[in-house]
Amino acid sequence: MESIDLLVLRTAHDWLSAGHRVLLATVARTWGSSPRPVGSMMALRGDGRVVGSVSGGCIEDDLIHRYTSAYGGPGMPGGLPEVVRYGVSADDAHRFGLPCGGTLELILEYEPSAHSLGQLLARLDSGSLVRRELGLKNGQVSLTPTRLPEQFSFDGQRMASTLGPGYRVLLIGAGALAEYLATMALFNGFKVSVCDPRPEYMDGWQVAGVEYIVGMPDDVVRAFCPDLRTCIVALSHDPKLDDLALLEALHGPAFYIGAIGSRRNSQLRRERLIEHFGETEASLKRLHGPIGIYIGSKTPAEIAVSVMAEILAAKNNVALPGEVSVSNAKRAQDDQILAS
Repeated sequence: MESIDLLVLRTAHDWLSAGHRVLLATVARTWGSSPRPVGSMMALRGDGRVVGSVSGGCIEDDLIHRYTSAYGGPGMPGGLPEVVRYGVSADDAHRFGLPCGGTLELILEYEPSAHSLGQLLARLDSGSLVRRELGLKNGQVSLTPTRLPEQFSFDGQRMASTLGPGYRVLLIGAGALAEYLATMALFNGFKVSVCDPRPEYMDGWQVAGVEYIVGMPDDVVRAFCPDLRTCIVALSHDPKLDDLALLEALHGPAFYIGAIGSRRNSQLRRERLIEHFGETEASLKRLHGPIGIYIGSKTPAEIAVSVMAEILAAKNNVALPGEVSVSNAKRAQDDQILAS
């Protein structure tokens, strides 16, 4: 499943190439509560078709009626990009379905360049990270390669967003938990790859849309070339496989590295990596284990929910409170039992 940003850009490019009129809308600024974060995009075709989202639906409806003749509006204008604001008054907030006090500012690009979008998509498809800048005064778009993701920015005259290849997850081990986690990762727009040198596990894999990689985990991680949009999760329960993958992953830039296991097994793994493989407490700070957040999960499906939640928190740069840590929560339970 492709990320929503790439889907919007690709669809807009396809529509433009087919001769349709297209409006590209981007959430530029928000005040108070808002349904979608800054940088969120949607594309609107002249006949009213929409891909992507900038709100919970009401603003999309207004844009459709304003800019498409199919729904009674005057049709899509041309010209330079425009800034529009929704939800300034309490009446508007209620009308457009914004939370109380919410205000949303959009940048509307009328007839974005199909050629520029094609260049952007080609770079993204090749695995590059690209900074796209739009000048509102002249409508000019510039594309600049970059190595680090930057926060979306808009100063009233210039919009800048960093776009990159979709997020990826590499799963080590093709067991039941990996199947559930792969399914959830696909739903969240990740490209999913699974590695397991054990044919009896790979032969039973049943999740469509996943890349199968044969080889030893350390070689696979190295060839995978992890970047800042990659997460690596060891799920085989076999130290010979999981440790190989982790040792390679820990010295790369992946935003999340984790391994399945109980508190005891996780501690033994850390001791093993330090004693036999030269790792240190500092180098293991990036290693999540036990993985997931504590929700009392027991089944593979529930454990996958908890792991996916932790991965998404890391992706979104959210610092989780200590109480949701599996280790901390179970330690607190142990203390309660001892106290009673």
